[in-house]
Amino acid sequence: MMLSMQANSASGMHVNDECKLKFLELKAKRNYRFIVFKIDEKAQQVMIEMVGNPEKTYDDFTKCMPENECRYAVYDFDFTTPENCQKSKIFFIAWSPDTSRVRSKMLYASSKDRFKRELDGIQVELQATDPSEMSLDIIKGRRENPKRRKETVYVGCGAGFGGDRPVAALKLLQRVEEINYLVLECLAERTLADRWLSMSSRGDGYDPRVSEWMSLLLPLAVEKGTCIITNMGAIDPLGAQKKVLEVATDLGLTISVAVAHELHSETGSGSSFGDQYCSDGGASTYIGAAPIVECLEKYQPDVIITSRVADAALFLAPMVYELGWNWNDLELLAQGTLAGHLLECGCQLTGGYFMHPGDQYRDMDFPLLQDLSLPYAEIGYDGKVCVLKAEGSGGILNTSTCAEQLLYEIADPSAYITPDVVIDIQDVSFLPLSDFKVQCIGAKPSANTSVPEKLLRLIPKECGWKGWGEISYGGHGSIQRAKASELLVRSWMEETVPGVDNCIISYVIGLDSLKAASNGAESSWNSCGDIRLRMDGLFKLKEHAVQLTKEFTALYTNGPAGGGGISTGHKMEIVLEKRLVSRESVMWKTGIEHTNTSESETPEHHFPVAREKRGKTSTDSQNILTKRGDQWTDSSGVHRSPAPYGQKIPLYSVAHSRAGDKGNDINFSLIPHCPPDIERLKLIITPQWVKNVMSVLLSTSSFMEMEAKVPVDENVSVEIYDVKGIHALNVVVRNVLDGGVNCSRRIDRHGKTISDLILCQQVVL
Repeated sequence: MMLSMQANSASGMHVNDECKLKFLELKAKRNYRFIVFKIDEKAQQVMIEMVGNPEKTYDDFTKCMPENECRYAVYDFDFTTPENCQKSKIFFIAWSPDTSRVRSKMLYASSKDRFKRELDGIQVELQATDPSEMSLDIIKGRRENPKRRKETVYVGCGAGFGGDRPVAALKLLQRVEEINYLVLECLAERTLADRWLSMSSRGDGYDPRVSEWMSLLLPLAVEKGTCIITNMGAIDPLGAQKKVLEVATDLGLTISVAVAHELHSETGSGSSFGDQYCSDGGASTYIGAAPIVECLEKYQPDVIITSRVADAALFLAPMVYELGWNWNDLELLAQGTLAGHLLECGCQLTGGYFMHPGDQYRDMDFPLLQDLSLPYAEIGYDGKVCVLKAEGSGGILNTSTCAEQLLYEIADPSAYITPDVVIDIQDVSFLPLSDFKVQCIGAKPSANTSVPEKLLRLIPKECGWKGWGEISYGGHGSIQRAKASELLVRSWMEETVPGVDNCIISYVIGLDSLKAASNGAESSWNSCGDIRLRMDGLFKLKEHAVQLTKEFTALYTNGPAGGGGISTGHKMEIVLEKRLVSRESVMWKTGIEHTNTSESETPEHHFPVAREKRGKTSTDSQNILTKRGDQWTDSSGVHRSPAPYGQKIPLYSVAHSRAGDKGNDINFSLIPHCPPDIERLKLIITPQWVKNVMSVLLSTSSFMEMEAKVPVDENVSVEIYDVKGIHALNVVVRNVLDGGVNCSRRIDRHGKTISDLILCQQVVL
């Protein structure tokens, strides 16, 4: 009998028809206990290697699996339920031993999902890299939770924000063989507003760099069988899907691209931009992991593109899918969400945004900073979470980097709200297992509300027109000349557009633009020989913003001597209005599209893959603090004594910090170098102390600040939380960012540098 072959659409691999026929016999007639399948690499097809008759045992089956080669297999497992009922389940087993060839593992991984779909009737999937992962006990356990596809899943972060480095993501794929999913988290509130502005002007509503990212990552990801999940769809995920398919076609890759996005069904909705999915008002709701899980269950795609999905949910979805978690397994969801939160900002977990020469515990040699590894996580079905970096890479992964990221962009640590679960991170702690692996312990569902009843919706809203100008001065009297220039521009604006002076702020770059080093002393003025004046205005009318740029440009011939490098600009600003909406009112939709590349067009893509070596996991040389008397010592031998008593010292000497923004609010952590210092810090860091320090941010001019003390805005409020698990404080300051990242007139729109404003303060403990 002549047997035909069917093409596997993911990798160009064919499936011999005998594979499907024998499987149908196993399922319907139970003629076989098991079937072992092998990929013939020369013939580029999946073939049957061996069948076992019904009398064969599970031990007989496992002996058929080669020690150093990959295989697929199906096994018909009989068992008796507690109610004494005879049942059976058909297991699909992907055998990929650690000792097999890297190329073979990639080939089997990239072909698995499509081959499995040829075998209609699979009930349980199991992946194993050594015999212990497919033991009879594992099989018995999986019959009770057939949704569990893996015992452990590896989820990597390929991007932590829209401006991240694609090459770094490629390096992570090359260095770490185990990664099953790579998440590109590229959508912030600022970039969401940018995408709305772009689409309003008939531009792209999705991330404009999606082609760049996919061109670099797709060949290796497809070869390895790594699924890419990204929110680069922004407000046009269907447009992004089309673009990714075009990229894959140009690369000669045959892939499937799924989309998961919010569906707007209110009366009068529907995009004004053609057949896109978004509502007329551009509203985007933070949705959870469920739409991504549905994509994985229905399509097993190579790429998933989403709209506005909560950052942590991008990472949680593959955990739910692979590990068989249910939506009411809140303890597991809490640990998974913790992993997602730690991963979502990329290298901030592994030494990025951490190095600081002013802090002896955070100073880092340049080669370590140059060779940062993006992070990934190892998550077990029981909720055990470890975060990792590629072994042998640069950067740092320790309790300090984990603690900073734990509190990043967090308000109340007892109730960190995500669409899937509200988690309590107050008792989270970190246990280093090696210099590239840290275990994360202690996340739990919030005691008050474990699942939010409402979801957060963002609605774009025009908030005015921004106008700005900059000019540089150098040499003697540069500050006085900048002052004169500011007064001139303000007086000219009052002459042409009366009553808008309070719309304008100014600062001197090189003197006090960040407020972190300025103390108002005249000596600091005289020591500045190279400065730049910047003036920013936010106006209701476009013509007022344009007028500011015109008046500023006039400084060239009408201002003080020696000014140069003038730059000006104006733009409409968008803020995202926040509303809470009921979960029931939020709907979403999924879909799938495939490339049409024929097999003859599919080229070979070879990438160097440096397999990560699993070294001994120990705590012998890691950043673990041990106490001897009053002195704490980390494992590198650095002594961490308590801060001195009764002496004025900068907070740099006591703690480290990271600041994060949400709308018009900022939070910053204070994490003592020596844990016992937390008790004395609590006596210093009070709401009034924080308000006094932050008051410098509220001034509208560098020069007015010297003449009068700036009052604290009555709308500014401070909350301080004690985070016991990491011996830290989390400080939240409301209404202090001049409107937030999308409309702030400050040079540091995010408030990132506020951590140094805090740490440079002199205190007496």
